[in-house]
Amino acid sequence: MTSSLDQDSVAQYLLDSPHFFEEHAELLGKIRLSSPLLGRAVSLQERQMEILREKIKVQDLRLADMVRNAQENDASAQKLFGWARSLLLARNDVDLPHTLVDGLRTTFAVPQATLRLWGVAASYTHTWFAAAASEDVKIFANGLSMPFCGSNNDFEAASWLEQDVQSIAMLPLRSGSASSATFGLLVLGSPDAQRFSAEMATDFLVQIGETASAALACLLE
Repeated sequence: MTSSLDQDSVAQYLLDSPHFFEEHAELLGKIRLSSPLLGRAVSLQERQMEILREKIKVQDLRLADMVRNAQENDASAQKLFGWARSLLLARNDVDLPHTLVDGLRTTFAVPQATLRLWGVAASYTHTWFAAAASEDVKIFANGLSMPFCGSNNDFEAASWLEQDVQSIAMLPLRSGSASSATFGLLVLGSPDAQRFSAEMATDFLVQIGETASAALACLLE
């Protein structure tokens, strides 16, 4: 019988005999194990306590992460509520786009924000938010089922913002479901290349896009 088999046999015997150490309690104080924390041999009870403390420490860290995430989510929800409230308080329809992008900059600390709408009512065709957007931009927006986040690779929409846009988020504006045609594009930009990275979660941006779409739909023809 090999040494490996002997070890396996002993391990299996102990698993099959859960009362072994109850019947041979004197062995617990004699078994010595190496402790990676203390750097010396310790008893089985001491090693079990170390393992238990490590498990509790890991659980505490996980709990702290959960609490921090919950607090961050609550803060984000409060910001979203405050921003949506400002849209409802806009005095007239033509104020909505300015209120919307200004709120994104101030409430969410977005360095740059703007938008373009197409298919607006005749009374709004002269406004800044109805400025011309190329067919390429409209095709790109229609192809977005989710917000785009990533580096600014000379996107046309980035030219609507100020200079030094290293990362960009582009949110399609739709009056219906994700499969319906777009009527605009909401653009967020930052000089920080990591602010809108391709790896970032987009759930919160989806909520912003849907809220913006609902608010701006009143400007369409």
